[in-house]
Amino acid sequence: MAASEHAAQAERKIEAESSNREVQPKDEEKLKHWFIGSIDQGTTSTRFMIFNGLGVPVASYQVEFRQIYPHSGWMEQDPKEIVDSVLTCIKLATESFTEKGYSIDDIKAIGITSQRETTVVWDRDTGEPLYNAIAWPDTRTQAIVRELKAKQGANTLQDICGLPLSTYPSALKLTWLLRNVKEVEQAYDAGKLMFGTVDTWLLYCLNGGKEKNVHVTDCTNASRTMFVDLRTLEYSTEVLDFFQLDAKKILLPKIVPCSDAEAFGSLASGILKGKKITGCLGDQSAALVGQLGFEPGMAKNTYGTGCFLLYNVGEKPVMSSHGLLATVAYHFGGKRKPVYALEGSIAVAGSAVKYVVNNLKFVDSSSKISDCAATVKDNGGCYFVTAFSGLFAPYWIDDAQGTIFGITQYTQQGHIARAAMEATCFQTKAILDAMEKDSGHKLTELAVDGGMTDSDLCMQVGLVLFSMIITQADIIQIPVDRPVMRETTALGSAIVAGFAVDVWTEFEELKEINKEDRTVFKPQMSQEESGKLNQRWSKAVEMSKGWLESDTESTQ
Repeated sequence: MAASEHAAQAERKIEAESSNREVQPKDEEKLKHWFIGSIDQGTTSTRFMIFNGLGVPVASYQVEFRQIYPHSGWMEQDPKEIVDSVLTCIKLATESFTEKGYSIDDIKAIGITSQRETTVVWDRDTGEPLYNAIAWPDTRTQAIVRELKAKQGANTLQDICGLPLSTYPSALKLTWLLRNVKEVEQAYDAGKLMFGTVDTWLLYCLNGGKEKNVHVTDCTNASRTMFVDLRTLEYSTEVLDFFQLDAKKILLPKIVPCSDAEAFGSLASGILKGKKITGCLGDQSAALVGQLGFEPGMAKNTYGTGCFLLYNVGEKPVMSSHGLLATVAYHFGGKRKPVYALEGSIAVAGSAVKYVVNNLKFVDSSSKISDCAATVKDNGGCYFVTAFSGLFAPYWIDDAQGTIFGITQYTQQGHIARAAMEATCFQTKAILDAMEKDSGHKLTELAVDGGMTDSDLCMQVGLVLFSMIITQADIIQIPVDRPVMRETTALGSAIVAGFAVDVWTEFEELKEINKEDRTVFKPQMSQEESGKLNQRWSKAVEMSKGWLESDTESTQ
């Protein structure tokens, strides 16, 4: 046999062994004693989880933090309180970790995942925030959106950045801050205004603030600002010009891949001082990674404060023509290319449950909402369009407000509770229909996670999620796949951090993570009945439009 044939045969053997490679028992034992910390900073709460190399959580701590509602439609958070919540969770989860006999020395790295479009601005010289963080569901920019939609060049933006002009992206929140907060305007004019989403603010503070001046973001979070060209993953001069931003006056964070051994710095203080931060990505991208959605055509839906469906479209962005967002799914860096997704964003999911509990007071905790809904056999013709922040994908109706249709003397609390839960399911169906049109492929199964979280413990809100999933399968008419360990957002953050320090080096090594005892819910309702419900929902959406008057908002 010729030498070249021997070489070719050997190469094929190596490739075959590589493709069939499984984690050996000794590797598994090692992975049990390698740990990754994960900061999961969400809309209403923060947690820190520590996973071993098999993806099993071994310690966790979670705290809620204050939400600030100065006016109707406004939602703010204290930037310093967000940082404090992270530090508290790191401390208490790590103490729990060591109490179980584990060593801090075995924590290889830290990952961060966070709420995305929420906007923070601070002063370069002092390191102090100049205003509260404006949270992603905030709708104060509705008039600015209407103004900018009429501006020349508005119709070209989405093809560059993947996002439509709406109250959702960070760009609109920054515009409002520059127009309405004197301190922000002055810092901008002086060339010392620092801008970032929550990940950037956390990285800045956790690294020691102005002394280290770590000002960085990953490409998934950056893609939610509107400022980034999706194809190059660099700031778009055309978009910055549209928003009348001078790149010499505003300090924008450096954009890097999600997995990087150096770019994100390290913890400057606390119980894990010196531990490197090696992974960072937006919460919905983290959930896709945590669900191991690494192949084009894979999708996940996360039910939290809002609800977010991501569909992996591969290494080239797909610009939607049916009301969806184009976004970066993840980027592991090195020789790997960035991967993109189509996204359907629903502003109100778990917050609708919270509304029924706290405002309507039908029950005294979210754990009982499914019991309330179960007192009736169906929604009784009642449809709750939960447009507390307008309607996001695929509708993008800024002037819609929360409305309940179909109320009669027959309507009971259970009907309204059921309608509140069903609202997310109907919107998910609309998003799936849009994804099928954009991608040309019909999804055959939907992976789900999240806790419909409000202030209750995960096991309590799990009851709500259980009822939601059964309803979701009926309404979308495809199987719904739920993992036992539903903290996939935190797991995704741990995975990208672990790749940067070689805890894992290939996706194949992750194939068994969080795969045991998954539950698949199959549709029980007929397609005909499901179709009728969706038609009525569509009618309710149409009727919810136009409730906000254009002259009630200022464009200042």
